Amino acid sequence: MAFDYKKEYKEFYMPKNAPGIIEIPPMNYIAVRGKGDPNEENGEYKRSIELLYGIAYTIKMSYKGDHKIDGYFEYVVPPLEGFWQQDGTDGIDYAHKENFRFISVIRLPDFVTEEDLDWAVKEAGRKKKADFSDVEFFRYDEGMCVQSMHIGSYDSEPETVASMHRYAKENGFVPDIGEKRLHHEIYLSDPRKADPSKLKTVIRHPVKKVSDD
Repeated sequence: MAFDYKKEYKEFYMPKNAPGIIEIPPMNYIAVRGKGDPNEENGEYKRSIELLYGIAYTIKMSYKGDHKIDGYFEYVVPPLEGFWQQDGTDGIDYAHKENFRFISVIRLPDFVTEEDLDWAVKEAGRKKKADFSDVEFFRYDEGMCVQSMHIGSYDSEPETVASMHRYAKENGFVPDIGEKRLHHEIYLSDPRKADPSKLKTVIRHPVKKVSDD
């Protein structure tokens, strides 16, 4: 049976519908950076998703071709994730989505190297006759965070974020969002198919101890 990160690491992908503090280890991703409103029909965000999945499945299916990845095992492609920020704003201003800067990512198994990604970019470009050069190898050390499962539309996320921040402060932490520590979302539902009121999204914010500098 294929390894499923959501099932094997439920603490990262299937938290309770209530805030909790968690330490996130460093992880490797494929990533595409961009800016703008994610709802824009032909915008950078939607293009980033197409690029990521093209590479993710090229790597996943590599065992069927000539490129053999050392340590490879069959796995389910992990869910789409996103790191979000806006210039001049602490956290996220949902009223001005046109100001978003984002890093769209999909987690990589640890056996995938930067060299394997370079191969996948070339292979996907050859097969799909498209340019995948914007896809990069991205390692992120997230550290201590507060997270919660959010159920509902993306526009209703501020309520969940507010409860996360209250919980963090009650437990001796404060939000620590900045240029390097970012608002993080993990998308467990397909918005093209799911009722907006039932969308499941893991929301994660970096925190630090109140006594930390």
